Amino acid sequence: MAMIFLPPAMSACLSHLGPPLKGNLTSFLYSSAMAYLGDAIDAHLAAATGDDAELFRELRAAFVESARRQLDLLGRSRCDGNWEMAAMRLKSLAATFHAEELIVLADQALNSAPGEPAVLRRIAAALDSIEPTG
Repeated sequence: MAMIFLPPAMSACLSHLGPPLKGNLTSFLYSSAMAYLGDAIDAHLAAATGDDAELFRELRAAFVESARRQLDLLGRSRCDGNWEMAAMRLKSLAATFHAEELIVLADQALNSAPGEPAVLRRIAAALDSIEPTG
């Protein structure tokens, strides 16, 4: 069994799983019905919520709702200040959940003119890949 060494905070989150899973993140992710390998957001939420499926769904929905709110603010921004504030909030939210793709897209927004349609479409597509609308 390949062992993955975890930072102390992650190790503490997994300590309730016991010795067989504590150091093996792959086994932990496969053992959780909530996590999908390759999806950083779900993996971090699963580590934080353990077996509490309701809490997992609640936190995931809150993440997506907050990210969509920032996307809406970006779309309505007409000045540099509002655009930058919404982009920085989106980047902070993405960093909290280790959503690397969304961090990159928020950086692209920060380096773009307010209302840049290509950036808005890419962010919307990324959010749709996490949780489709409709």
